[in-house]
Amino acid sequence: MFPPPRDRPQHVRLAIVMVGLPARGKTHIARRLSRYFSWLGYRTRVFNVGNYRRAHLGSQKDHRFFDPSNQEAAAARAMVARMALDDMIAWFGEGGEVGIYDATNSTRQRRAEVAARCQEAGLQVVFVESICEDEEVIESNIRQTKLHMPDYAGMDPDAAVADFQQRIANYAKVYEPVEPSEGSYIKVIDVGRKVEAHRIQGYLPSRLVYFLINLHPLPRPVYLARHGESTFNIEGRLGGDPPLSPRGEAFAARLAGYVAKEIGEGDLVIFTSTLRRSIETARVLVRPFVEWRALDEIDAGDCDGMTYEEIKRRLPAEYEARKQDKFEYRYPRGESYRDVIKRLEPVIVEIERERTPVLVIAHQAVLRALYAYLMDHPPYECPFIDIPLHTVIKLTPSTYACKEERVYLGPDPSPPITSSKNSPST
Repeated sequence: MFPPPRDRPQHVRLAIVMVGLPARGKTHIARRLSRYFSWLGYRTRVFNVGNYRRAHLGSQKDHRFFDPSNQEAAAARAMVARMALDDMIAWFGEGGEVGIYDATNSTRQRRAEVAARCQEAGLQVVFVESICEDEEVIESNIRQTKLHMPDYAGMDPDAAVADFQQRIANYAKVYEPVEPSEGSYIKVIDVGRKVEAHRIQGYLPSRLVYFLINLHPLPRPVYLARHGESTFNIEGRLGGDPPLSPRGEAFAARLAGYVAKEIGEGDLVIFTSTLRRSIETARVLVRPFVEWRALDEIDAGDCDGMTYEEIKRRLPAEYEARKQDKFEYRYPRGESYRDVIKRLEPVIVEIERERTPVLVIAHQAVLRALYAYLMDHPPYECPFIDIPLHTVIKLTPSTYACKEERVYLGPDPSPPITSSKNSPST
């Protein structure tokens, strides 16, 4: 199991209880929160009541199953909701730290029952309510996500939309918004147009507010690219602030051509590190860019400027320690991958906030950490993620997955090689 950071608040036990009518983006928010807290190193899990319903009651249920006057169906839905809650509380007992209870939780009575169970287990509870009255946004969400659920497999799309809208109407009959008397809550209104927080206390709930303020559902690609080859890359040396090699300069020119073709005259936000090789790569694009010290390469400390063979010869104990645990290993007077993740949090939030395509030109360790976040990989996998030179990685996030395309722009003058895959939904 992924070990906890040594410098974070202890006894973390936060239950995030989602609230909202269907098609309001609750699952989108829940999955993004899970990815964010997992990437920060917290044992995080989503307990989606809809998945429990489909697993135990079957997926082919039309709107009549969700009618509050259908007592038999209401009892069945309450049963699977309790099963999900029981599993979440049991998971906290096994060392869980951030549990996300993803359900409509439409009534005050239901929320009071959930809060009571959680508080009996010693959990801090924060309700996250997603509110949206924009019919265009709601129908778009239905067509983009809900029609792909097992509930509507093989069904005519228009008929499926009509059925789901009736499902929403059934929930709306009994829906009660969260009130201040219910405790701590965050309301996300109109997909992020406004965020309202009430009685938020503690480190993690504060991070929760900070993240939600910057979250939006608009799909747009994030491009990751290492700087062009540097003179240190040729020599196999760590760190430093060397210039680009001739091959690195050629890559920068090809990257500029790729961006011109991919983005055209459209908006593009470009982030770079403050190091020379990254800035030299970005300058060729002839577009504005923002330098972030947080994007600087992992600090190799006393090993800066050395090759791995030199480290092995001069500092054999350090060489062996790094082999044993590349994620936790911290260079003497330098950094570990965990340290890099910690300083990258503001960059992650800024990437989430941006509504236009983003290009990050940085360094191997840093891009490994960003890739792990965007593709929802455990942080401890960072040191083993392949981020080659002279390759653009295009990641397009969505609610359930993240599409990946890799385009090689190396010194070979032949057409770029493109590969594509999707991250598994989690």
